[in-house]
Amino acid sequence: MTTSVSPSQRIKNQSSSKFQQWLFRGMSDNRPEKHHQDVWWKVMCLTGVDYFSTLGYQPGIAFIAAGLLSPVATMVLVIVTLCGCLPIYRMVAKSSPHGQGSISMLEKLLPGWLGKALVLILLGFAATDFIITITLSAADATAHIVENPLLQSFPAWMLNRLGVTSILLALLGGVFLLGFREAIGISVAVVVLYLTLNAVILSVSFQHIFVAPQLFVDWQSKLLTQHGSPWMMLGVSLVLFPKLALGMSGFETGVAVMPLVKGEGGHPDTDIEGRVKNTRKLLLTAAVIMSCFLIVSSIATTLLIPSEAFLEGGQANGRAISYLAHLYLGHGFGSAYDISTILILWFAGASALAGLLNLVPRYLPRFGMAPEWAKATRPLVIFFSIVAFAVTMIFRADVDAQAGAYATGVLVLMTSAAFAVLLSVRHMKWQARAFFLITMVFIYTSVMNMIERPEGLHIASFFIGTILVTSFISRAIRSVELRTGEVKLDAMAQRFISDTMHTTGGICLLAHRPMGLDYREKEEETRKIHKLTIEEAEFLFLEVEVSDSSDFAGDQLWVEGVEVDGVRVLRCTSPAIPNAIAALLLYLRDQNSVLPHAYFGWTEGNPLAYIFKFLFFGEGETAPLTREILRKVERDPASRPRILVG
Repeated sequence: MTTSVSPSQRIKNQSSSKFQQWLFRGMSDNRPEKHHQDVWWKVMCLTGVDYFSTLGYQPGIAFIAAGLLSPVATMVLVIVTLCGCLPIYRMVAKSSPHGQGSISMLEKLLPGWLGKALVLILLGFAATDFIITITLSAADATAHIVENPLLQSFPAWMLNRLGVTSILLALLGGVFLLGFREAIGISVAVVVLYLTLNAVILSVSFQHIFVAPQLFVDWQSKLLTQHGSPWMMLGVSLVLFPKLALGMSGFETGVAVMPLVKGEGGHPDTDIEGRVKNTRKLLLTAAVIMSCFLIVSSIATTLLIPSEAFLEGGQANGRAISYLAHLYLGHGFGSAYDISTILILWFAGASALAGLLNLVPRYLPRFGMAPEWAKATRPLVIFFSIVAFAVTMIFRADVDAQAGAYATGVLVLMTSAAFAVLLSVRHMKWQARAFFLITMVFIYTSVMNMIERPEGLHIASFFIGTILVTSFISRAIRSVELRTGEVKLDAMAQRFISDTMHTTGGICLLAHRPMGLDYREKEEETRKIHKLTIEEAEFLFLEVEVSDSSDFAGDQLWVEGVEVDGVRVLRCTSPAIPNAIAALLLYLRDQNSVLPHAYFGWTEGNPLAYIFKFLFFGEGETAPLTREILRKVERDPASRPRILVG
């Protein structure tokens, strides 16, 4: 059938400069991408670039939040990670083996506008998570640069945190503008180097604790003095838990990269069971490794680093393990650790930006809630880089100040995943109870974090508001696109078309609302208005039932022919009535080399109300909207199917 020239192609055709062609390259590439697959432990390193990099700042943030209670609070975090997050994302991996994640689960479990609205809100929190991951990681990489003892002789203006962080963000955006793709091999090297150096530093640190057991005794004594009893410590740790919920950030990334995980030897595209099994290994291994490092690092940093060093401006602020490396292993080893930390934090930002570039084209254009250019990588890179610069300036590249916003994005996504899993197992008695408890824990954690650190909610609200407003405007602008990719008629519908062509030499469709006027009454009324005899026009009734109006595009329009009391009726289902009628008219024109006519009844009412109904319910002033769609598709009036209203 004849289809409209896509907006992406139109932009390409109109581009007068190579820069525009370069900027919008990839907009019309709708073919599914073939993912390179590798063994699960290598893909774990790719997700670990984001997950494990939190070791760079987690111990410092934990101490600022919990003080001497940091190891106990970290233990609570580990328990929630292993007993809460891990079971949740094992279920998410099973339900979304192609990497759609928990947001896609909710979209399926809550269809229609409710699901779409929830997806848009969660995308706002996801944007918060990924943007703050980029800015927080860059800020912490900056901390490792400017606090390096070997660089203290440099002029102060060269070590300005805001300036250095901005440069790192610009370089990250520049890499993506050049067409960067994460290499699993590089990720393996970076993660292995980083974890090895961390293991060495923490091993040496614990040797100092073992030779000075009084450190541990003094710590216990101070804890009991401050909190009275182990139960009081546990209670305070539960209250402090929301501030520490940073080490759980890698689970959503873990399921997002599932298409990269090789199965158990079957075909890469069909071995879903093997891919799920190996992804679960990935999630378990990453969680166990991270949990061990979190516990050990919190004990070492709490016992060996003076409290004042954690504060803003202190040598351990945002770089607690690096502080220990320089203290016990010398500035040479410490600088090597700083370099490895900067590298992994760099790739953490790259992983987050890649996540954004994956989420936006996957959802918003499909909902009709983003312009076609949102499918192009480079305009999105520029936009997200600008946002990252703005967030960095707002927080002045402060690692501690961004922790609350980061935790907000992470925790809301965790909560949505828990809720999605709860809905999926609601008919299984004991599993439903367990996941209900886990969901309540994450709801509590998210709410407490928002109350304590509202800046995360402020940023998320900005993203949510921007997405909703932009979505409404974009859907309105794109409402007159053809949308339908293919039209197919069943045998009965084909016979109806052939018979009317043989009888009258033309095709006349009479739009009829399902469950509307009687067919005979409708036909008689239409013939009277247009002064048509039976010889001049033989009507085929056309009924379009709105399916899910929240879906923007329908890949295929299936038209069935039915006979009701001797009346021939064509029936189809589509997200939007005018777009379906326009697609069918163009198909009939091309297949039969005639200009089909479509007759509509006159609609009365408020035009704004009809526009609203069309945007959100798929129907409205059908005749003028159908004509406008045809006008945009077919510029030649002589070749355009006829729309007649009476």
